[in-house]
Amino acid sequence: MIIGVPKEIKPQEDRVALLPSAAYQLIHRGHRVLVERQAGTGAGYPDAEFEKAGAELVDDRAAVFQRSELIVKVKEPQASEVPWLRSGQILFTYLHLAASRELTEALLRSGVAGLAYETVEVNRRLPLLEPMSEIAGRMSVLVGGYFLAKHCGGSGVLLGGVPGVLPGRVVVLGGGVAGINAARMATGLGADVTILEVDLERMRFLDITLHHTHTLYSSPAHLLEQLPQVDLLVGAVLLPGAKAPRLISRAMLRSMRPGSVLVDIAIDQGGCAETSRPTTHHDPVFVEEGVMHYCVANMPAAYARTATQALTNVTYRYIEELADHGLAGACQRQPALVSGINVLNGKLTCAAVGEAHGMAWSAPKLS
Repeated sequence: MIIGVPKEIKPQEDRVALLPSAAYQLIHRGHRVLVERQAGTGAGYPDAEFEKAGAELVDDRAAVFQRSELIVKVKEPQASEVPWLRSGQILFTYLHLAASRELTEALLRSGVAGLAYETVEVNRRLPLLEPMSEIAGRMSVLVGGYFLAKHCGGSGVLLGGVPGVLPGRVVVLGGGVAGINAARMATGLGADVTILEVDLERMRFLDITLHHTHTLYSSPAHLLEQLPQVDLLVGAVLLPGAKAPRLISRAMLRSMRPGSVLVDIAIDQGGCAETSRPTTHHDPVFVEEGVMHYCVANMPAAYARTATQALTNVTYRYIEELADHGLAGACQRQPALVSGINVLNGKLTCAAVGEAHGMAWSAPKLS
């Protein structure tokens, strides 16, 4: 099979979907790998490493799409890339279609088989999303603490405090992978941390594993009680493949202290605050109701090398199956891939995306 790896063109997206070592393995299995020039430079993988691995370097992005049977990316296809997608082609990437009806409709028109990393489910886990959630969760506390600095427009609170001064207060919405990693970073800094969660078994797990973190049942009333004292609020809620629930209203934000910070990790699925809107690494924050909002939709791209390695670690086995056996064969050998199919032959095949946009959907038919 011919596998294409285009350079990511989303603003400040420096990750690449395939490591040179992974390209080497695919080539030695009899496949061809086309890599757009400079695709890996931002993650610290120059063209020479892909060339040494046996990949074919291509100057023209359109040619990568047009010549490839399997396109492997990191982020959803941008508007300029969609016209190059076609029926019979496989696209494997983060799609986040619940956040964009426009992209959903464009992929349906293309006829491409669109597989989303974030909806591949194994035993109620999302293994292809977890590494990026871990990075985003840890990063949320780093950037949140930075923007609390007075010169950044924050309140001037140091999350860890110092002897004789109380630490900053951090509230994390959601105790999943991103939430637990945010909590671990915040407690490591010495902050006072509370996780709001609805799953009682998950709260028991958090209570056992995070000894210096408080757990609180997530409800609007409990959130409202917490907000007036919060310095850093981390939105880490997730409904697999679906639009993020709007848990924070504009009225709720008014109860927060001026200069406090909201990091909305869920922004790539639409955001969990009424006031959230996507930002970029070059212009990451804005202020609403006196609260600094950090809403970068591709947070892990800030640490592109780490993120690229972590992503390829979990995606490679599925890429290999798709290349070796095609879509139907790979799904038979790895049934989890079926849950990753969001669009197929012009039909929507993901229930969560259908519900987000009020669109009809049906289970994928591979035979």
